[in-house]
Parts: sequence; structure tokens; C-alpha cells
Amino acid sequence: MLNQYETVFIITPVLSESQMKEAVEKVRKIITDNGGEIVHHEDWGLRKLAYPIKNKSTGFYNHFEFRAPGELVARLETEYKRDERILRFLTFKMDKYAVEYSEKRRSIANKEVKKEEE
Repeated sequence: MLNQYETVFIITPVLSESQMKEAVEKVRKIITDNGGEIVHHEDWGLRKLAYPIKNKSTGFYNHFEFRAPGELVARLETEYKRDERILRFLTFKMDKYAVEYSEKRRSIANKEVKKEEE
């Protein structure tokens, strides 16, 4: 039985576009290589931090929603801690209500995108 998780991480703003994409791809690879399945990914872009972290006031936010066995989360968070490019991270297990809400939110967003394309 795979659980559904959500993880958000902040990448340091001093990276080039290719370095940032490489950091995001590394997280994607850790999830998929260890029995996880990515449900959804959002790049929230450069945002101002609530307080400075390692003398940085902004960071690139990324959000992944994925299904995986529980032991993957510990491995993923260990990799976050080892990676100097990642300033902060948060991963949590979604309950059935959070999963329903997330699916509803995505379907509404998809409908809005389709209307804009018409």
C-alpha cells in the first residue's frame, strides 16, 4: 500500500536556470527510483522568504505530490539535508481529505486553463 505525500522545498536563488532544473530533477529521480510515483509537480518560482535563511531573502519554491512507500520519505529528507542547494523542505503524509482537496483543486485549475485556451 502506497501512501500519498506532499513535499515542498526551497532552492537557493543564486543558482543558474540549469542548476536549478538539475536540483529539481534530482528530487524527481530519488522519488521515482525508489518505488515512488509522481502525481503532480508545480514550480512556484522565485518567492520572497518570510525570514532570511543562510543570508538569502528569496528562494525557488517547488512542490511535488507523490505516492510512495513510507521508507522513501526518510531517504528523500536525508538527500535534502545533504544537498547544499536546498534551503528548507517539508514533507508530509496526506490524509484522504487532503488527497480529495488536491484532486479537486487540480481539476478546477485544468478547467480554467482550457477556458483560457479557447
